[in-house]
Amino acid sequence: MPAARRPVPAVAAARPAGVDSTAGGDANPATTALSVRPPRSEVVRRTTAREEAVNAKPLAGRILQVVLAVLFPLLLIIGAIRLVATPLFLWVEYHRPGFPADSFGFSTEDRMTFGSYAVDYLLNFAGPRYLGDLTGPNGGSLFLDSEVSHMADVKSVFLATMIAGAVMLILAVVCVVYLARRYHGGVRRGLFAGSAATLILILVLGILGALNWQQFFTDFHRIFFADGTWTFYVDDTLIRLFPAQFWMDSGIVIALLVLMVSSLVMALTWPTRGRRNRSAAAAEEQRRRHELLLAREQDQTA
Repeated sequence: MPAARRPVPAVAAARPAGVDSTAGGDANPATTALSVRPPRSEVVRRTTAREEAVNAKPLAGRILQVVLAVLFPLLLIIGAIRLVATPLFLWVEYHRPGFPADSFGFSTEDRMTFGSYAVDYLLNFAGPRYLGDLTGPNGGSLFLDSEVSHMADVKSVFLATMIAGAVMLILAVVCVVYLARRYHGGVRRGLFAGSAATLILILVLGILGALNWQQFFTDFHRIFFADGTWTFYVDDTLIRLFPAQFWMDSGIVIALLVLMVSSLVMALTWPTRGRRNRSAAAAEEQRRRHELLLAREQDQTA
């Protein structure tokens, strides 16, 4: 016969006086502290700050985008000048149909030889004697002292321009790297603005040169050289090697090179709908990652 079940007496622990059993007084104090939420005003403030931080465009990105747009036309012009300052361009000029011959006796071969010395002097680190010690076909000095002095001034300006171009190129690369990583669409917008500014600049300079080339050429020299140091007679060697037609052709070639490159860059960076959408999608993805990171940081400090 099964044994009768015996009642088990209930053992109740004595509750301290003044503690309500329904008030959660027996809860773990640590758990209670963690479950407390910040006031609603603090939640709103944190949310607003997070949204502002996510949606705000970095100031550095906007500045570097403008810097890239400013550097672009300068780099194009400097690069085109460097391409023209070569013996290859001399050869093309001296051998092209219609280039004026020297009426004082220099043959095309003489021009090529002596002109190459002048171009090489601009690109090397030799002193003025590099040109001053040259002798002409008649056995005398090829260049006058005033010509050698002017070429030394030209060399100083040319080398300073090339060094400035190298510094600007490094700065432009820094801008491109930063914008590509942190400011989506910034490279495209900067190059587009720079190419548009380049086209406007070249068109304005081209119109001024076409209207009055002699005045344009004079004003250009006055910017870099003192008056009286860059004017010579028609029978001086520099004029015989580099007549006015040479400088007109040089300006045209520089302008065409700059126009071609800037037009190509403008076509490749034109703000089409597809390009804008891709930039917006990339920016949105970056915004989401940034927002998630901020949310995690705020949760850890809450």
